[in-house]
Amino acid sequence: MIAGGEEEAATTSCNKEAPISDSEKFVYQILNGTNEQCQSNFRMDKTVFYKLCHVLQTRGLLRHTNRIKIEEQLAIFLFVIGHSLRTRAVQDLFGYSGETISRHFNNVLNAVTSISASFFQSPASPDQSDPYFKDCVGVVDCIHVPVMVGVDEQGPFRNGHNGMLTQNVLVACSFDLRFNYVLAGWEGSASDQQVLNAALTRPNNLQVPQGKYYIVDDKYENLPGFIAPYRGVSTNKDEEEPKRMFNERHRVLHRASDRAFGALKERFPILLSAPPYPLQTQVKLVIAACALHNYVRLEKPDDFVFRMFEEEEEETLLLAETTETEEDRGMALVEEEEEENQGREHGSFRPEEVEDGLRLRDEIASHLWNHYVQTF
Repeated sequence: MIAGGEEEAATTSCNKEAPISDSEKFVYQILNGTNEQCQSNFRMDKTVFYKLCHVLQTRGLLRHTNRIKIEEQLAIFLFVIGHSLRTRAVQDLFGYSGETISRHFNNVLNAVTSISASFFQSPASPDQSDPYFKDCVGVVDCIHVPVMVGVDEQGPFRNGHNGMLTQNVLVACSFDLRFNYVLAGWEGSASDQQVLNAALTRPNNLQVPQGKYYIVDDKYENLPGFIAPYRGVSTNKDEEEPKRMFNERHRVLHRASDRAFGALKERFPILLSAPPYPLQTQVKLVIAACALHNYVRLEKPDDFVFRMFEEEEEETLLLAETTETEEDRGMALVEEEEEENQGREHGSFRPEEVEDGLRLRDEIASHLWNHYVQTF
């Protein structure tokens, strides 16, 4: 719950301004304008914006103050994360002091994160039509988000791939581009498998519906509930053709995570740079952005940002006409498939469960190949 208190007038040390009427305020000039203006400035349609204001108000998370109504409080927050601006730029636009802008930004951030769990829902059933991956409910993947931390804390957050300071964020997303689960705050040096293991064992853990699974890329092990591509598949052995075909189909389905991440960063570009906030605030920003992404998807599925990332018809039909690179196939890894999971830690999974996961992948590849042979 956001603490109350009367809103003081915006001032600077050398200037006191008269109160601005609502009609003259930036936020109402936008909201009284075209829907495109609202999309451009607040990153969502006007109807979605007003519905979100209503949700935050009726749940007692935000309230009007003497000078700043809920609409303007939300607009301040969305404008900051939707344009990756600093407080000074925003205070000039909205006409309030930096302290007032910062306070309302944090109030809205806390309000959204406090109800974010209601925006993340485990998939009840698969939302894609691929007959071979019929029990697949989505994609699990990690994204590195730039982070700003003190010099003494930088070591663990330094990404080993590019040397940047990042937090490694794990998400489970559905094929309709909604996030089912988000775990933010892990250091950039942590491996994707390490973050997944944490997501499976923490109190608020990632849950996979019974009999279903997510697909993961080759940075993860093939485990119960998580189907990875085959590693080390040869390009010149006919007997490995079923594995190559499986990997191609798997790769196309996996693109759902790229599209979801793309839409998220397009709407909220603050995730593309390291904002000058405390680490905990930066973690909350990721959660809030993903929650708002889901809220917009629910309220306006054909939203202007989502339209940019709608899957092309060729990908929907899973045509095998795209060209694979060695990186796509996971050819950078040289271990043989039968040794793929030997000598590895599998968390809470028993050896027989791991074998079941490998057997399921082989069954999918076999069915896919057999249908191809019978058809062509």
